[in-house]
Amino acid sequence: MNGYEMNPDREIDLTDLWKQYRSYLLPVVILVLIVAAALTSVYTVDTEGKAVVKRWGRVVSIKDPGLHLKLPFGIDTAIFVPTERVLKEEFGFRTVEAGQQTRYRQGSVEKEESLMLAGDLSVVDVEWVVQYMIHDPDAFLHHVRNQRESIRDVSEAVMRRVVGNRLGADVLTVGRVEIAGKVREEMQQILDKYELGVHIRTVEMQDVTPPEPVKPAFNEVNEARQQREQLVNEAEKKRNREIPRARGEAEKIVSEAQGFAAERVNRAKGDTARFLAVLKEYRQAPSVTRRRLFVEMMEEVLPEAGGIYVTRDQGPSPLPILPLRDALDRQAKEKK
Repeated sequence: MNGYEMNPDREIDLTDLWKQYRSYLLPVVILVLIVAAALTSVYTVDTEGKAVVKRWGRVVSIKDPGLHLKLPFGIDTAIFVPTERVLKEEFGFRTVEAGQQTRYRQGSVEKEESLMLAGDLSVVDVEWVVQYMIHDPDAFLHHVRNQRESIRDVSEAVMRRVVGNRLGADVLTVGRVEIAGKVREEMQQILDKYELGVHIRTVEMQDVTPPEPVKPAFNEVNEARQQREQLVNEAEKKRNREIPRARGEAEKIVSEAQGFAAERVNRAKGDTARFLAVLKEYRQAPSVTRRRLFVEMMEEVLPEAGGIYVTRDQGPSPLPILPLRDALDRQAKEKK
């Protein structure tokens, strides 16, 4: 007999074994099915996102963070989407290790991303970061096949177009904030048309520099520009100091002239009023008024004349007029 010939005694043993244990097999199978159903129907959604539940490939619900149930055995599948996490894409560099001393990598692929042609045909090296969040997990999973690559392609295309419409010096200096804002706005518009379900939070320009071969010349241009700005600032400072001073002096001169004019006018008006008053008295008593005017004038002139002598054509030597006013003034002082 060869080795493949059946043994009648062994067949009898297997039959008896089947009859003996078949009553336990069904409960074991049922228990295994129950355990498998329990394990495949319970799932947990992390706090950083939501779960998209699909039944035979069709979305039936979107679950918030927590413990949930679904149909077992692969009938329902739950796909986690990090809707509460800020995601980012780096262009022109890659973060190798984040920490206190963050290490970056910049290979040939990253260099190719960052080198761009500006509007004046100058080449600039632009590194930037795009931060975004997923606000519609269903749209994010099903409207675009390669979500991350689509975001990167859109960002790079928009950045190259915006930089290509600006001057190289503007991109390297004062235009960085405006460029970042315009790129964010246009990216959001394009991704909304794709119905990708993401919100662009920020676009940050990390490092914008000229290529390595032209950096020395660019640094010299920057130094010259800084010197020019310094000279302009000094000139503005001097201008702001001298112009108010000149205006103050001009206002002072004008004020003095106005005061002098007002004084002369008031004096002329007073002289006119005095003259009219004297004229009125003169018309009433001409001789008395003439004598009074003569006396008042002599009182005003004689004290300034010094020594006075009265002479006659025929007579003795000149006689000095006594300085009566000085004597009277001295007496008054002595009395005080």
